[in-house]
Amino acid sequence: MALTPRLEMRQSQALVMTPQLMQAIKLLQLSNLDLAAYVEGELERNPLLERAGEGEPGQAEPQPEQSNAAPDEAAPGDWIGQDLEVSRTAMEGKLGTELENEFPDDANQAAPRANAEMPASYSQWSGVGSGGHEDSDYNLEAFVSAEVTLADHLAEQLVLAISDPARRMIGQYLIDLVDEAGYIVGDLATVGEKLGATQAEVESVLAILQTFDPPGVCARTLTECLAIQLKEQDRFDPAMAALVEHLDLLAKRELGALRKICGVGEEDLTDMIAEIRNLNPKPGLAFGSTMVQPIVPDVFVRSGPNGSYTVELNSDTLPKVLVNQAYYANVSKSAVNDKEKSYLAESLQSATWLIRALDQRAKTILKVATEIVRQQDAFFAYGVRHLRPLNLKTIADAISMHESTVSRVTANKYMATSRGIFELKYFFTSAIAAADGGEAHSAEAVRHHIKQLIDTENPRHVLSDDTIVEKLRSAGIDIARRTVAKYREAMRIPSSVQRRRDKQNEGAAAS
Repeated sequence: MALTPRLEMRQSQALVMTPQLMQAIKLLQLSNLDLAAYVEGELERNPLLERAGEGEPGQAEPQPEQSNAAPDEAAPGDWIGQDLEVSRTAMEGKLGTELENEFPDDANQAAPRANAEMPASYSQWSGVGSGGHEDSDYNLEAFVSAEVTLADHLAEQLVLAISDPARRMIGQYLIDLVDEAGYIVGDLATVGEKLGATQAEVESVLAILQTFDPPGVCARTLTECLAIQLKEQDRFDPAMAALVEHLDLLAKRELGALRKICGVGEEDLTDMIAEIRNLNPKPGLAFGSTMVQPIVPDVFVRSGPNGSYTVELNSDTLPKVLVNQAYYANVSKSAVNDKEKSYLAESLQSATWLIRALDQRAKTILKVATEIVRQQDAFFAYGVRHLRPLNLKTIADAISMHESTVSRVTANKYMATSRGIFELKYFFTSAIAAADGGEAHSAEAVRHHIKQLIDTENPRHVLSDDTIVEKLRSAGIDIARRTVAKYREAMRIPSSVQRRRDKQNEGAAAS
């Protein structure tokens, strides 16, 4: 068969991630501080942008009541409705996609009505902060891995150490109280009151945190910090405990009094002091001097009448940036060549896209936060022990969004409540679906059930993972075999084969 050149035309569909679309996705997961920095950069880059209130004298800003304009009429001063219908169509053609594709919850809404259809709390601002030029500089710094903070390091260990959602939230709350030196700052009694947990529960979780790396972390005092490190080294005997309890005498160099208190000789005391000096009084500093930013909540949750809750956006975190339409009108008239016209058009299109993206970002945050509060209302009313199993899919289905969108929204977003400030992702706990379609079971409850089945199994009929799956399903718990194996291994329970051998050996030894 001869090989000959030929031309073919093929039609296919593919997902195209344009720079503008990637920018919209990025905005969803930015924290309010990162968003503010991003908008500042856009104010410098885009000449059509200005901060709200910095316009020319006499230039009217959009008012909330203008949002009631009829669908076919552009309200006075509504530059979106007057000028951007054409640019919207041109932009969609240039991007090769419709603007609604990134925000499925806002389908069939035209861009000129974006501000008009928002609640009054949104209509007073029109956020802009965009870029997305295809010829933008290649930023190598974006590929540099971020420095791991002490809080991140502790949070990673928390996930492995504690599986119960309520205890894990207590642990995360305590981690948020750890300062850069590694010490817990705050009263544990207050933590218990905030979370609706007992003092014993908080103390129990703290004891687990104090076993984390680096040794000595999550201590409340210097004495406790040193004691944790000595216990790690198996050197916390009664004499050393007495020395640690009287660090004030060591600071005063009252060695004679220390020898009597510790009941040791001069040589032993010298060795003990040398060991104390080798310990790290500030274990948290091993993670560098990463600047700790103050947490500014994105939403506020307030108690309402009849046990309901009101969720509001924090207006201080919303970008207050507008497009200078008068400047655009003046400059566009004086544009003499295609390059200048193209630059103005791209700047205007970029601003239009980001106005929509930022409006949608705010609306999406509010929608997700409201649904989280609805799902976890028992926590806000009664405390951490009443956390319900919750995952991204539950929220996504309830508000008709994709799970990936909910995941981006809950990252780096905080909620201020009467029980404290929490990151939105803290409210998501793993859950196992019910076999009969009823209420889901928490993962911790399923682990406990598996352990009970294995503890009470017949030595002559050791339960395999498949048998455990059948028993759980008969109890109304729908679970896969690999999940049973994962939970069993996490609890350090051997396989059925190994358990059978161990019990046979035990029986032979007993006989």
